[in-house]
Amino acid sequence: MRTETDVTEQLRLAREDPFRVLIVGAGVAGLTLARLLRLRGLHPVLVERAAPEGEDGYMLGLMPFVDPVLHDLGVLDRYLEASVEMHQYRLHGASGAVLKDYSLDDAIGRFGHYRGIERGHLLRVLGVEQTPVAYRTTVTEIVQDEGLVHVTLAAGGKQLAVDVDALIAADGLHSATRSLVLDPRQVHPYDTSWGGWVAWTDSDADACGRYEETWGAGCFIGLYPVLDRVGVFVGGPRDVTSAGPAAFAQQVRRALRTLDGRHARALQAVADASDAYFWDMSDVRASTWTAGRVALLGDAAAGFLPTAGVGAAMAMESAAVLAGNLTTGNAASVPDALRAYEARQRPRVETAQDNSRRLARLMFRRGRTICRARDEATRFVGVNTALGPIRKLLAERAPSAHPSPGRPHRMH
Repeated sequence: MRTETDVTEQLRLAREDPFRVLIVGAGVAGLTLARLLRLRGLHPVLVERAAPEGEDGYMLGLMPFVDPVLHDLGVLDRYLEASVEMHQYRLHGASGAVLKDYSLDDAIGRFGHYRGIERGHLLRVLGVEQTPVAYRTTVTEIVQDEGLVHVTLAAGGKQLAVDVDALIAADGLHSATRSLVLDPRQVHPYDTSWGGWVAWTDSDADACGRYEETWGAGCFIGLYPVLDRVGVFVGGPRDVTSAGPAAFAQQVRRALRTLDGRHARALQAVADASDAYFWDMSDVRASTWTAGRVALLGDAAAGFLPTAGVGAAMAMESAAVLAGNLTTGNAASVPDALRAYEARQRPRVETAQDNSRRLARLMFRRGRTICRARDEATRFVGVNTALGPIRKLLAERAPSAHPSPGRPHRMH
């Protein structure tokens, strides 16, 4: 069970820290950073706009970028227990028939684990229930001078002024904190014009380690196993999905000549879920991640389309790099630490984001003729090619990105 720790109490716990860090957003990115900083002796103040009983979200695919992070936190075994290993990817073409099976073990396995996990389970593995968080708390104003960030927080109808040495905005794709720091012209959205619904179905014992996707003409079905169940995404162009989940699911049934039991259950799950979450297939990219003593992290810096299944993993890797940079210096060196973090991670993250966008342009197509041509071409493309940029990023990981925990230096 998650417990609330208000900002005043968190500041009291941080009173002996060599510098104070405020993290906005207790999702995967913000929580990872908070836990890594605590491991290194700091007591970051962590705030979250949602309530503690808020929605945990749906399914995530985590590539091996996360393995060193979870190892550093001492929770790798818990992660393995709470997730399922993904061994295979099966692609269905525009008719619904199987085009090809791909080995994820061959493509990703040599770099580490590739696993499916529920977002709520990941947050618990990361320690959300043991981490001080001020829920229902937002940032309303940020003013910087040379030495501090002056922050106004709103919680429970009251405002609180806080001075910190570093502020990290990890409050998601539509980050309100980002809008207080960057000019709107520095934030660039990318919209596929597609969207769809997310739902759950029961696990299939014979396919618990297999991702499946159907790239239809004007429709898409994705099946993503986690522990004991399967996350489902059913989507299409938004001008068509506007008919609603039940009507759109029926359209997909008519569009696919081949529909196996697993996909039929997925369509039924979406049709039956009156409150199914609709997910716009759009992302965002900030042209700069840092401004003085403020930095963006995770989706606030570069939000991902889910097409390559790499966004959450890149956010965790970025959190590890940021934690390492911050804790090798002191309050005076915070701006330099943030710039070094951006210099290392922004090119890597944008490369992965570009890969996700390219896959989206391949997946999300409408015309039957162009989809048939795509299907023929796809038969000759291996997963190593499709995920080539991400495989290169995995190969280029630097051990120094995850330094051993150590106590930050105090200023003298």
